[in-house]
Amino acid sequence: MYDTRPNLMLGFHGCDESVRDRLVYDPDVIRRSKEVFDWLGHGFYVWENNYERALQWAEDKKKRNPSFGKPAVLGVVYQLDHCLDFTDTVYIRNVERCYEQMKSDFDILGRTLPRNRSVTGDEHQDMVIRELDCSVIEYLHDKIDRDIRSDIQLRGYSELRHFDTVRGLFTEGGPAFEGAGIRKKNHIQICIRNFNCIKGFFIPRKRSPFPQG
Repeated sequence: MYDTRPNLMLGFHGCDESVRDRLVYDPDVIRRSKEVFDWLGHGFYVWENNYERALQWAEDKKKRNPSFGKPAVLGVVYQLDHCLDFTDTVYIRNVERCYEQMKSDFDILGRTLPRNRSVTGDEHQDMVIRELDCSVIEYLHDKIDRDIRSDIQLRGYSELRHFDTVRGLFTEGGPAFEGAGIRKKNHIQICIRNFNCIKGFFIPRKRSPFPQG
């Protein structure tokens, strides 16, 4: 009842300038991230209403990879629609159950579960390589897909739905000040799986001084 979010939202995608411009002028050419360490599974990522964090991500990537290009930010107008929202207790419990099912499957097959880990030299140990999280979330999506197919085969329809988006709240980086629980890189991240949820792209304008004449 409460898991459909039709409202339009603004997000920001860190990228190099050529990618930004290509998507603004050719918005149907969207690349789906399929890295094994994607925090929220596979899809198109945006930072919810957080221009500065998107730019910081692009600048940090440039530092790690000089061939990255010119850091830039793409504005995204989207809706969450049917959302796997990890700020909602219902979906946290859902993914907990999927983890137990996946762990059981791996035990039967004699396989070792992926794990989350920090990159070398990360003083904050933020576990930014999240192979376990990604695997569990993709396992959940695959299970829903199998159940839908089974329902259709048996009954001709299914009451289940694929998730359009995934949403997560993350604490990251060192404390904002001494003794703080607030972290410097706190953010909400969105993984868009159904590209029909993306309504358009834009080049964000710069903030104007206030007041204006």
